[in-house]
Amino acid sequence: MHPMRLARLPTRAVCVRCASRLGNARARGLSTSSSSSTSSSTSSSTSASLTHPPPPRVAIIGSGPAGFYAAGKMLKDEPALRVDMYEALPVPYGLVRYGVAPDHPEVKNCTSRFTEIASDPRFTFIGNLRIGADVPLHSLQTHYSALLLAYGAARDRRLHIPGEDLQGVYSARDFVAWYNGHPSASSLSPLLDAPDAVVIGQGNVALDVARILLSPVDALRRTDMPEYALQALAESRVRNVRLVGRRGVMQAAWTIKEVRELLTLEGAGVVPVPRAMLPENTKVLPRAQRRIADLLVKHTAEPAPGDRVARLDFLRSPVELRPDNASLGRVGSVKFQVNEYVPGADPLDPSARVQAVDAPEEVVPANAVFRSIGYAAEPIAGLDEAGVGFDGRRGLIPNAEGRVKGPGGEEVGGVYVAGWVKRGPTGVIASTMADGFASADTVVNDLRAGLGLGGTGLGWEGVRKEVEGKGVMWTGWREWEAIDEVERERGKALGKEREKIVDIEEMLRVAGR
Repeated sequence: MHPMRLARLPTRAVCVRCASRLGNARARGLSTSSSSSTSSSTSSSTSASLTHPPPPRVAIIGSGPAGFYAAGKMLKDEPALRVDMYEALPVPYGLVRYGVAPDHPEVKNCTSRFTEIASDPRFTFIGNLRIGADVPLHSLQTHYSALLLAYGAARDRRLHIPGEDLQGVYSARDFVAWYNGHPSASSLSPLLDAPDAVVIGQGNVALDVARILLSPVDALRRTDMPEYALQALAESRVRNVRLVGRRGVMQAAWTIKEVRELLTLEGAGVVPVPRAMLPENTKVLPRAQRRIADLLVKHTAEPAPGDRVARLDFLRSPVELRPDNASLGRVGSVKFQVNEYVPGADPLDPSARVQAVDAPEEVVPANAVFRSIGYAAEPIAGLDEAGVGFDGRRGLIPNAEGRVKGPGGEEVGGVYVAGWVKRGPTGVIASTMADGFASADTVVNDLRAGLGLGGTGLGWEGVRKEVEGKGVMWTGWREWEAIDEVERERGKALGKEREKIVDIEEMLRVAGR
């Protein structure tokens, strides 16, 4: 028994006769069978409402992959359970809609599964509602059996070096949100009017940024990239992109698909990685690392004349972003320190550490800089009042197998986490799916054991009264379908899948709100 979890939900307001019947049902799962309903049909509806507890209600905060996969697993495993999903934007899908590169439509196919989950009558989507701002977190605790926090990692990590606030310096996350039509980033207007760009970081997001900057714009026109972004990229003068990592090839966080896409990008060439930077014998590497190393070893072709050019630089750390001599408010170059592996470190070890070399620093031209060194979750308002801890250094909510911990390390009953806010911003959608499943299992197992918040069981119906009293314009799945239909119609007229609506007020008008 976990001492901080609250009272057993199934025993709430249950008469002795019904408690026996519910005890048998609990052995089979949370739901009661149709035969139980039949056997009690002689009871009046008033009596039934007094003696039978409401079905368990789970609130999920966040509508990305972690939240949807967790919802689907819980609904599948427990027929009586109901899920209400809360989202700050009027539309669902989180990073699948706003983080996956437009030229990776196959990755977005998971939305078909999410739509299937949303069609379950036990599922409710509530959009355009900010938990912690429009509705306090404790209101959800009042009305639910359990809360699952799955709101992702929205803050990018900064470099903390001089010049980071110069014009032309961007978060890779903001740039990705811009070319994906996120309402908060649609007005970014990145400066792409000069030839040299630097991407600091070597994960998949960094490769996405470089690939989008170097791609022929005609190859992107049939994607769901917004027209304003296509126009800006068509006018872009960026010709050279450096992707710079502070460690070596074997420590880069990219995966083979994204590396191969950059190496084979139409109209662009990648400067070969110096052979000394690559392992002499790639056969000793684990399979994933070996495939990437072999790919880079075999890539020996220099960029052709007229190609846009990508360069992969290793063992370099930025120490200063310098202003352009002709425009002092804008970045013009990046100063890097040279690194080496610490004594005794194995260059093939993915966790190998590096240190600065006592050598002259290097300065490279950069008219646009994109930092891509990771993300972190932020605490939503009301976590403290809910007794939920937050690890600011790691950028996540402390937990044990998805069970949230308080500031002192104690377990907080009935509150759970999934996805990046649980484990940090790592992995791909497949790993997020597995994580969502695992957290769902934890929630269901605890509810089966009678452990939860002990709320009213009203769920959204209870929260809705408070929301409507504040005049908040929330959206449901029907409103999302109306937005989706208009986006697809506009996209069809342009020869693409959809043209996203990037203004929240317009979304609400289209949705009839």
